[in-house]
Amino acid sequence: MLTLYNTMSRKKETFTPLHPGEIRMYVCGPTVYNYIHIGNARSAIAFDTIRRYFEYRGYKVTYVSNFTDVDDKIINAAHKTGEAPLDLAQRFIDAFMEDTTALGIEPATAHPRASQMIPDIIEFVQDLIDKEYAYAVDGDVYYRARKFKHYGELSHQNVDELEEGASQHITQDELAKKEDPIDFALWKAAKPGEISWESPWGKGRPGWHIECSVMSTKLLGDTFDIHGGGQDLEFPHHENEIAQSEAKTDKQFVRYWMHNGFVTIGEDDEKMSKSLGNFITVHDIRKTVDPQVLRFFMAGAQYRMPIRYSETNLKNAANSLNRLKIARENLTYRRRGAETGVDPQIIKQLQTLKDRFVTAMDDDINVQNGLTVLFDLAKLLNEYANEETVKSESINDLLNEYDAWLQIFGVVFTDQKNLDADIDALVKARDAARAAKDFAKSDQIRDQLAAQGIILEDTPQGTRWRRQ
Repeated sequence: MLTLYNTMSRKKETFTPLHPGEIRMYVCGPTVYNYIHIGNARSAIAFDTIRRYFEYRGYKVTYVSNFTDVDDKIINAAHKTGEAPLDLAQRFIDAFMEDTTALGIEPATAHPRASQMIPDIIEFVQDLIDKEYAYAVDGDVYYRARKFKHYGELSHQNVDELEEGASQHITQDELAKKEDPIDFALWKAAKPGEISWESPWGKGRPGWHIECSVMSTKLLGDTFDIHGGGQDLEFPHHENEIAQSEAKTDKQFVRYWMHNGFVTIGEDDEKMSKSLGNFITVHDIRKTVDPQVLRFFMAGAQYRMPIRYSETNLKNAANSLNRLKIARENLTYRRRGAETGVDPQIIKQLQTLKDRFVTAMDDDINVQNGLTVLFDLAKLLNEYANEETVKSESINDLLNEYDAWLQIFGVVFTDQKNLDADIDALVKARDAARAAKDFAKSDQIRDQLAAQGIILEDTPQGTRWRRQ
């Protein structure tokens, strides 16, 4: 039984999709004015892992993740570089796709952009005005937050307390325009020289929150299964999405809300963010760290839990990944000389592990417990590789299941024999030297390989090699 922690109810709930066998999910994507930092990557990795597990369980997943390409931050960054805002946004969209591909993140079913949805956004805002949930003032359009009776329920905040806080954080100009300090912008009047579009309220551009309501309902329907994002989006972004969407459709917007934990840095576990200036971009970290190691490190933490970024934790992830890789290589190598047929005892053990893995992951995607079972499967691979007699079909069953679990965590290992023909040739030359009792040459080749970090192992099936 698959359970998910629903931020709205603050408890785990049995997951039942709106349409049997199908999951529709929306995950807030980046505002593309810079390279993504590893805090942004954590959200993308967490929900990619969740998506992959849903697919492993047999669901058809429609996964939508947006790009915010119209925003104050983009306009300011473009002004500094001299680029057109949409050109700058495209440059960082391209960088995002490059970084996430390196991290083994599957592209979304759709990656909508705010700039491509302007007519739909205008229509959505007009509907809210017609229903008296929104009002126009001097080219701006604001949402009447207090009119929506469920406002504050997702973030579990009191409306009166929100009013007090909002009053302290908005300008006198905004306060004069708004009917209530907690009202928020749906449409912003254009300032001189800013990117803008024509609208019934004058030239302007969408507010941040409205785009996700429009994109998600347009592509997934008025009600869909899962909405995800970082914990920092609970309020105000997701709270405002609910208010906008449900006011327009009179339907439940999202059935399950999922929020991932932060990435922290330093001994004081300070949250990593661009606003704090303590961020590390994926673009930079890829220069010194294997992206698959970064992916495995982040995918190995349950999505709601914080992650402490450190060199030690990255090194531990690299070591764990290497253990998993060696286990696969060990059993892959035993295909040589394997007998045809099935080993019933191995199939029984594999089924037990599969049941344990699904039980662990079905518990709100508990990847820590899932990884425990994955390493138990790696142990079984190693043990079976050392058996005197092995069966080819059982090897295939073990490796197929192993690969399927690894892929949930974004890990793909390629058979080593396909990676480096030159090393294979040196190994064969050493074997020939040993057969000819030319031990000096044999030792020379071994030393040459060792200098490249290649470890040789003499087995009953012949000489095999692996990287240190």
